[in-house]
Amino acid sequence: MNARWLAFPLGLALLVGAGARADEQAIPGVWDATQARTDYQLKCQGCHRPDGSGDDHSNPPMHGVVAKFLTVPGGREFLGRVPGVATVDLPDDRLANLVNWTIHRFDPTHVPQSFQPYTAEEIGRLRQNPLRLERAATRARLVAGFAKTHSEQSQ
Repeated sequence: MNARWLAFPLGLALLVGAGARADEQAIPGVWDATQARTDYQLKCQGCHRPDGSGDDHSNPPMHGVVAKFLTVPGGREFLGRVPGVATVDLPDDRLANLVNWTIHRFDPTHVPQSFQPYTAEEIGRLRQNPLRLERAATRARLVAGFAKTHSEQSQ
């Protein structure tokens, strides 16, 4: 077979693999958007759905909400301690990549200007103390803080 014909599938595969979506380029704290998207598909979307809409009961929505946690005291820590984050079978660096990608992918409007991306070290520290039964109450308290923070900012 001609060498050009052998090179064609390889070149096509490289183009497809390198073709990160435009909204995934240069995301702070995301060193590999393709890996983050794949990790989301394999580890998160079964419960939180492909679009991050969740089910508003046992798997809360992330779309339009997840970055709001960064605006209330304890919210940043909460994102690193929720069971799905803290117990997922990913190394800390890939998990930090995934969490940063998720925040920017599903709620870019609410990402604070002062946001510092999660690091592998921070994720490793947070996931050592995962939330369990207190998860729902903690989330409800933080969500209630969204409205308070918003009303204080608009005054």
